[in-house]
Amino acid sequence: MPVKVGMVSLGCSKNLVDSERMLHKLKKHGYELVTEPGLADIAVVNTCGFIKSAKEEAIETILELGKLKADGTLKKIVLTGCLTERYKEEAAELFPEADAVIGIGDNKDIVDILDKVLAGEKYIHFSPKLDAELTGERIISTLPFFTYLKVAEGCSNCCTYCAIPLIRGKFRSVPMEDVLAEARTLAENGVTELVVIAQDTSRYGEDLYGKSKLPELLRELCKIDGLKWIRTLYCYPERITDELLDTIASEEKLVKYLEIPIQHCDKDILSRMGRWGSPEELEALFSHIREKVPGVILRTTLITGFPGETEEQFNELAEFVQRVRFDRLGCFAYSQEEGTKASDFPDQIDEETASHRADIIMEQQLMISAENNQKLMGREFEAVVEGFDRFGECWFGRTANDAPDIDGKVFFTSSKPLSVGDYVRIRITDTLDYDLIGEVEAT
Repeated sequence: MPVKVGMVSLGCSKNLVDSERMLHKLKKHGYELVTEPGLADIAVVNTCGFIKSAKEEAIETILELGKLKADGTLKKIVLTGCLTERYKEEAAELFPEADAVIGIGDNKDIVDILDKVLAGEKYIHFSPKLDAELTGERIISTLPFFTYLKVAEGCSNCCTYCAIPLIRGKFRSVPMEDVLAEARTLAENGVTELVVIAQDTSRYGEDLYGKSKLPELLRELCKIDGLKWIRTLYCYPERITDELLDTIASEEKLVKYLEIPIQHCDKDILSRMGRWGSPEELEALFSHIREKVPGVILRTTLITGFPGETEEQFNELAEFVQRVRFDRLGCFAYSQEEGTKASDFPDQIDEETASHRADIIMEQQLMISAENNQKLMGREFEAVVEGFDRFGECWFGRTANDAPDIDGKVFFTSSKPLSVGDYVRIRITDTLDYDLIGEVEAT
């Protein structure tokens, strides 16, 4: 009887891609994959260690699995990912219930590692982080019609609040021929929507080719048969070029959507963050993008409570959000992360104040989103079907204006049978804050 393995993938979509590569290796070796750790013989936890809340989630998950191991439900626990890479031997000491604690450079050897722990070995090892695989076959764990395409590993921006360069190492692009080969395989296997990701996607190719090759990569992806929607996440504002904007505007398969995390607008705070920009420069950038790409959906992320953020600087941020009126926005309270430059900055803001400021921004964005959605009443959009809501007795999915996992949904009725992955025309009939309600147009 094959040994059953359950994968718990925490954190971001980039981590998920790593998990999918490990799953492929395990299945190819003969391990049986199960979706519930409680049904597994071995649980592999691909942890996140980016900020405090992510670390807390990882710790809670590991402790719950430890209980399953203690009562005999689970036989072995293997820990990998950003948390173990960040804390190494400290993590091994903290989680004695783990049979293996490894770094991201060891994921490529996951089969051998599971074989070792099944043989009774306690395995603790941390290969160089630069050994982490940049590409490889995967088992898609998202809905079958969409997946993430990771085009680079690591980050070289060194923002003062961020631990990613410490955890993942320097920025390393995947060679374009490997990215395109993976995308073709995904399309041949039924994927119609690709979400292009990296820690800084707009930097793609600089290390290999001497300049950003993101526009060229996107144009090449658009040539692949079977792909319908291609969107790009994690583009830095200072790297938004006219070539990139012209590419998005002109290529039919590229959804008119850009995520550009700016983190703040105040020039002094951005400077201390190690980030680019000022209110004037950022507003000019977003106006330029909207002019170059008509109808573009702009998404950003912000941080409140960065060390030294005054009430005036926070108010400036709130006014900036009101003026720019982002289509999509996420706001997070600053997390003081050991090992980063900002953790040693004076004038740390207390968590309650930082969280309260983030709540204010999100309440403000809720009003903006509701007002924007009201303007969509009666309009038609193409949407992809993601599933059926038994309680609401309706279908749900997304328009091209919404990215998977982070944006809103559209809930709709249909007089004809539908399947997950279908693309349908929907007329909007009502709104729900961030979400839309509609009906499939009769054909």
